[in-house]
Order: sequence, then C-alpha cells, then structure tokens
Amino acid sequence: MIFNKDTAEKTAELLLQINAIKLNPENPFTWASGWKSPIYCDNRLILSFPSIRNYVRDEFAKNIEKQFGKPDVIAGVATGAIGVGILVAESLGLPFVYVRPEPKKHGRQNQVEGFLQKGQNVVVVEDLISTGKSSLLAVEALRSEGANIKGMAAIFTYGFGVAEENFKEANLDLFTLSNYENLLDLAVQKQYITEDQQSTLLEWNESPSTWGQEE
Repeated sequence: MIFNKDTAEKTAELLLQINAIKLNPENPFTWASGWKSPIYCDNRLILSFPSIRNYVRDEFAKNIEKQFGKPDVIAGVATGAIGVGILVAESLGLPFVYVRPEPKKHGRQNQVEGFLQKGQNVVVVEDLISTGKSSLLAVEALRSEGANIKGMAAIFTYGFGVAEENFKEANLDLFTLSNYENLLDLAVQKQYITEDQQSTLLEWNESPSTWGQEE
C-alpha cells in the first residue's frame, strides 16, 4: 500500500529522472534470480542526488510517524537500505540499527548490528520489495532479538501477488513511497514509454517468473 497518491507519483518521477528505474521492454534485463524483466530498479542512486535523497528522507519520516507512530528505533535492511535508513533515523532523532542477510561468521556473529533492546518498537526501512522474502528474513532476525516490529516502509515495490501473500503471512504492514502501478501511469503520462510498452510491462507483472521465456 502506498502512503499517498501524490508522494507515489512524485517519487516515481524522480526515480525515472535519475535512471534509478529503467524500463526496457524490448531488451529485458536478467535478474540474479534468472527472471527476465523489462524493468530494473537501483534505488541506491538516490543517495547521489542530495535534493532527491532529502525528499525521500522527509517523506519517509513524515509518513512513518503518521502511519505507525514514532518508533523507538529505525532499522535498515543491508545493504540497499542502510543509507536511507540512517537519513530517516537522523531526521526523526532516533537510534539506527541494520540487519545483515545472515549472521557474521566471526566475532560476535551478529545479524542485527547496533544497539537494540528487547521490547523496543521498530520500523524497518527497505529500498525495494520484489517477493519480500529477504525483507521478511530481516524482520524475523529483529523479532528474534525481541523487537516489536510496527511495520515496514519501502521506497518502491513491484507489487507482486506473492509479496502481498508473504507480508500477510508474516502479519506485517507494508507501506511504500511508490509502486509499480503509479510508476507505469506516470511513465506513460511523461512519455517515458508508450501505451503498447505499458501493456508489455503489465503482462510481466502478472507472471514475472515465466515472462520472456521461450515456449
């Protein structure tokens, strides 16, 4: 679910402007999972544009507090959401921790890095939601440390049905600054893509794991 329509449209436009999101239905990208995709999203680019990262920070801070109440801690999911998570925590005047994909192999073998007390209210910040699997593994790690997870806030989601099911199963509310639907509407409106290309992008979104595979 998006925080609000205006933010969703503005965020989509900014992501397209800096090529954080690339749309190329004719020459699809190949994800690490092996999926063929007409879209590629790299929200790390936001950090290189001060006015845009400040916009993302401010929208996160404002909407997180409005939706979840002010938490005790902001947690970022490594590595993509560490930068933006720190910005949000700083804006709200809150402690920050981050969550590794898995515990370290040495030292204290931490998966959650930073100071976190049992029972603290935490909002998790993510950069991108695809299936939601890696994001929810971070939530599990925080819960195992005794954190009370109020919800997750992400910059963008592809809006896959499997992600919706995964978050529902995990009993976790997800809100995003923008999403696939608003992105495509804005991309057509601003002539980044044609309506025919929009149709192709919608087809991919319905079955991303099999799209583009030869019969």
